[in-house]
Amino acid sequence: MFSKILIANRGEIACRVIDTCRRLGVPTVAVYSDADRAARHVALADEAVHIGGPAPKDSYLRGEAIIAAAQATGAEAIHPGYGFLSENPDFVDAVTVAGLVFIGPSAAAIRAMGLKDAAKALMEEAGVPVVPGYHGADQDAGRLAQEAARIGWPVLIKAVAGGGGKGMRRVDRPADFTDALASARGEATTAFGNPAVLIEKYIEQPRHIEVQVFGDGTRAVHMFERDCSLQRRHQKVIEEAPAPGMTPEMRAAMGQAAVRAAEAIGYSGAGTIEFIVDGSRGLRPDGFWFMEMNTRLQVEHPVTEAITGIDLVEWQLRVASGEPLPKRQDELTITGHAFEARLYAEDVPAGFLPATGRLAHLRFAENARNETGVRQGDSISPWYDPMIAKVITHGPTRAIALRALETALTDTEVAGTVTNLDFLIALTRHDGFRRGEVDTGLIARDLDALLDQAEPPPETQALALLGVAGLHAPEVRGGVTLWAPLRRTVTWEGGEGVVEVLGPGRARVTLDRAAHEIAWEGGRWWVDGSPRRSRIVTHDAGVSVFGGRSLTLVPQDPLDRHTEAAGAALTLSPMPGLVKAVFVAAGQQVAAGDRLAILEAMKMEHTLTAARDGTVAEVLAEAGAQVEAGAPLIRLEDEDE
Repeated sequence: MFSKILIANRGEIACRVIDTCRRLGVPTVAVYSDADRAARHVALADEAVHIGGPAPKDSYLRGEAIIAAAQATGAEAIHPGYGFLSENPDFVDAVTVAGLVFIGPSAAAIRAMGLKDAAKALMEEAGVPVVPGYHGADQDAGRLAQEAARIGWPVLIKAVAGGGGKGMRRVDRPADFTDALASARGEATTAFGNPAVLIEKYIEQPRHIEVQVFGDGTRAVHMFERDCSLQRRHQKVIEEAPAPGMTPEMRAAMGQAAVRAAEAIGYSGAGTIEFIVDGSRGLRPDGFWFMEMNTRLQVEHPVTEAITGIDLVEWQLRVASGEPLPKRQDELTITGHAFEARLYAEDVPAGFLPATGRLAHLRFAENARNETGVRQGDSISPWYDPMIAKVITHGPTRAIALRALETALTDTEVAGTVTNLDFLIALTRHDGFRRGEVDTGLIARDLDALLDQAEPPPETQALALLGVAGLHAPEVRGGVTLWAPLRRTVTWEGGEGVVEVLGPGRARVTLDRAAHEIAWEGGRWWVDGSPRRSRIVTHDAGVSVFGGRSLTLVPQDPLDRHTEAAGAALTLSPMPGLVKAVFVAAGQQVAAGDRLAILEAMKMEHTLTAARDGTVAEVLAEAGAQVEAGAPLIRLEDEDE
């Protein structure tokens, strides 16, 4: 075993690796950027080395600085985590030349699977089924359009160096192909520095099922499958293991195909073979095709650990240090079922836009495995992925594990930034998902209903207003009743209401002319005669209600309230980012929904559209400008001008 390792990553995966190293008695070295000087992974590691500025290119992508840090601290090996340099074969070569061990596959294996088109050709040679498509070197737009027509609509354009849904576009008809190709190429160039794409047949009812593999460079084993079908914008939201509806015959076929794929490239370490599965007629051994191989540990690896009882990071360290595979295939078994939900700082109603902010309040459930790289008081930075935590549950059956996930998410509390927490809870309550009827289009099909379920009801708002009035604390809610009801108007950013104290532990809150009776009885809140599993929490960002559907209100002095300008006249930047393109000029007429600009943030492109018909009065930002959240970009003339 290594005497010391350096972790070339940040956030929750760096903390995850540190946890296993501590258990094994292996000292760790963290690296950090200017933005991460006070980060959780830095505090947990035995040593930490500063490697540069906040932008990844100035820090976590600086391979030479990371190798120098390992050498200076006496680390014998480098664990890459995932993302950043984890699948960069040039970095692997540099680590090896420096006399260090890369805890992962060889550079040759990464190169073999690094480009989707070459990887699929290799898999065909190894007898692994692949999706019909075009993976050729000729990238002429006309040739690509011809190949799309040959394959048959709908098709999927995918960046050959892609991942995370970036550089990927679905095209349903020939007329849309040219614009979709240009958009995919632009995003691929930004994210990966490679505009090349491939074309694939789009599977109408697709499921995304992947197989965890582990090799020692000669032989490999599989650790069964994970279902990652619950996605939005091609990015995973909730993962589970094993896959619902999986048959022994298909599991064996997929496992054998995954092992063939790993052994074909002499794979060493943890990796994942991702398959696209046709779910239209159930799971069948002839209904799955190779998509790609991730030559690293996956974000969702904890669900595999939960059902197998194996610490994959421990296996990585042991195999990289020269040990053989700890178990044979016939020694690996499945126990129970597991789920993982990805808790993000993101604005779901606004289209899942990444968000930033300071975590004024953060509390995780006790009945779950919570993997996080942040603490209360930390900030979600615009420089990195806005993940707050992964919430993992395990149970003897799928139904029990899913119920545990719902409970864990309900007991999770986050304030200071918008999150997808209530959306995740709504997903756990989705009837089809509960039945195991999953495919990659579920969220898109049922998005409106899911958003409605995630919207806090008036009862939650009433409880929050009680907190804004300061009447939720134990010393107040059971206090003395005055000789007459105490009535006051309470305001917050966005509205106002009336709170009346009716007696010890009793109040009436009036919102939008609707009155709600609130009582504190038996250790819980009751609203309009119904018990609610809610907690009212005050913090420096306002007052929050947690438990099912959360809400945060920011108290406001009524003397400070002001009338906002018509919001529809201004197009504001929804987050910090780079203005990639501006499509309008002063004096131009636009209609509601017209494209105004493209903003690039967190490696994704976001199209900003006009909120109403009008005339452009001013263009306040130009292409190439770096803007902050809330910065005005386009102003329309007032409607009465």
